[in-house]
Amino acid sequence: MAGSNQGIPHYRVIIIGAGFAGLGMAIRLRQAGETDFVVFEKESGVGGTWWVNSYPGCACDVESHLYAFSFAPNPDWRRLFAPAREIRDYLQRCAERFGVMPHVRLNTGIRRMDWDDSAGLWHLLDAGGARYTANVVVAGMGALSVPHYPDIPGLERFRGRVFHSQQWDHEHVLDNRRVAVIGTGASAVQFVPRIRPKVRHLDLYQRTPPWIVPRPDRAVSHRERRRLRRFPGLQLAWRWGLYWLLEARVLAFARYPGLMRLLQRSAERHLREQVPDPRLRRALTPDYLFGCKRILLSDDFYPAVTAENVDLITAGIREVREDAIVTLDGIERPADTIILGTGFRAADPVPTGMIFGRHGVDLGEHWADGPQAYKGTTIAGFPNLFMLMGPNTGLGHSSVVLMIESQIAYVMDALRRMHRGGIGAVDVKPDVQQAWNRWLQRRLQGTVWNVGGCRSWYLHPVSGRNVTLWPGFTWQFRLRTRRFDLGAYGTRPVDADTSATVGRVAVPGKEW
Repeated sequence: MAGSNQGIPHYRVIIIGAGFAGLGMAIRLRQAGETDFVVFEKESGVGGTWWVNSYPGCACDVESHLYAFSFAPNPDWRRLFAPAREIRDYLQRCAERFGVMPHVRLNTGIRRMDWDDSAGLWHLLDAGGARYTANVVVAGMGALSVPHYPDIPGLERFRGRVFHSQQWDHEHVLDNRRVAVIGTGASAVQFVPRIRPKVRHLDLYQRTPPWIVPRPDRAVSHRERRRLRRFPGLQLAWRWGLYWLLEARVLAFARYPGLMRLLQRSAERHLREQVPDPRLRRALTPDYLFGCKRILLSDDFYPAVTAENVDLITAGIREVREDAIVTLDGIERPADTIILGTGFRAADPVPTGMIFGRHGVDLGEHWADGPQAYKGTTIAGFPNLFMLMGPNTGLGHSSVVLMIESQIAYVMDALRRMHRGGIGAVDVKPDVQQAWNRWLQRRLQGTVWNVGGCRSWYLHPVSGRNVTLWPGFTWQFRLRTRRFDLGAYGTRPVDADTSATVGRVAVPGKEW
C-alpha cells in the first residue's frame, strides 16, 4: 500500500474479483515485482464463477488442458472436462503458488466506484462501508457473475423453496419432492440428470431447446497424469493440439455459417439415438441454426428428460401460485421447489449505481442500449479503468482464458508505459472506441450468432447488438492486444506534488 489520503487506504492497483481474470492479473503484477495492489473478492473463497457455482454436475465445457493459465499448466487434471471443484482447487493452488493470497481480501464486495477528476483517483466503497482509493482499477468481475432472475408473475408468492442454480441450496433436500426447473440452458443440462433420480417428480419448463452434442469426457488415468508430470512437453503438445482444433471452428462460427448445417447433423443424430419418442423429440429439436445459441455437451440430459418422473413443458408460464405453476394453456402443476436455471445477465454485466466515471456518468446507464468498450478492455470517459472479460471478449468456440491472458498483457503494458512515460491517467478517445465497435459489428453481421435465426443472451435485449462475443480467432485478438497503443488514448502527466502520497503512477489535478 503506497499511502493513504486522510486515513483512507490507497493502492496503485485495485483488482475486483478473484476468478481467472482477477487472479491472473494479480499473478502477473506479482511476477513483475509489483506489490502495491489488492484483490477484492465478495465471496469467501477464490475461484470466481467456479466458487459460486456448485450445483450438482457443474463442470467446464472446454477441455481441461486448455482451460488453464498458459504459465501454470496442470498435469493432474483427473478428467478431460474438469468439474467445478477441481477448477476451484486449481485456482486456489495458483494463488498460493504465485504468492498473491496475501493481497486477496475475501468477503469484500465493492458497492460503488467514483472517478475523482480533480485528484485523478478512483474512490471505492465496499459493502461494509470501508473506503479506498486507487490509481488504477482492474475489473475482473466476469461476464457470467450476475444471475438472471425471470420476471414471472407471482414468483414472490411461492411458499416453497426458490433458488437460482448459481446459488444452489445444498441444505435443501430434494428427495421425494415435486421440483420445477425453469430453463434448459447450460446449467440445467448439467444438474437435471443429477437431481432427477432423487426427486419424486420433475417438471422441466423449456422456452427454447438447445442443440446438444455428445460430451467426449473420460477420466485421465494415473499413468497418463504421471507421464504428463514427467514430460511437460507432452502436455504442451496436448494443449496446442486442442487449441488449433478449436480454433478451426471459427471458420464455421464466424466466416462460413452455412458449414454449421453439416455440424448440426451430429446433434440431430445424438437426439435421435437418445430420444425414441417422436413427439418428445420434436419438442427438443431447435428451430434455429446450430451454433446460434451456445452449443451444449451432454450424454445424460436426454435420457433424464425421457425418464418416467420427468415432464417436459413447452407452454409458457402464466403465473406462479403458492404451491404450483400455471402455464399459458391454463394447466396448473403442483411444485414444492423451484430451481431457476435461467442463466446470467451477460449482456448487462454492470448494474446501475455502481461505477461512475468522468462528470459523474453512471456506466450502467451509459450502457443502457448495450455495453461497448475499446478492445473489450477500456471505456471512454472512465480513465484508468481496465475491464477483463469486457464487451465482445467472450468466445463461442474456445477457452476464454486465452482472451483473459491477452487482456492482462495489454493492461500490464499500459502500466509499464504509464510508469516509464510519467503518465498519470489514460482515457481511450471516444472516436477510437466508436471506430472499434463499428468494425466489430460489421464483423459480427455474418456470423452464426447474428444470422442463425435465434434470440440468444449474446444479443442485447434493447439494441439487438451482439455485445458478448469476439468474431474471430483468439490469435487475432492476441495480436491486437500485444502492445498498449498509447496513441488511442488521451493522457495526463503525473503530478509531482501528489506522487509521494499516491504511488508511482500518481495522477495530477491538471485539465485533460
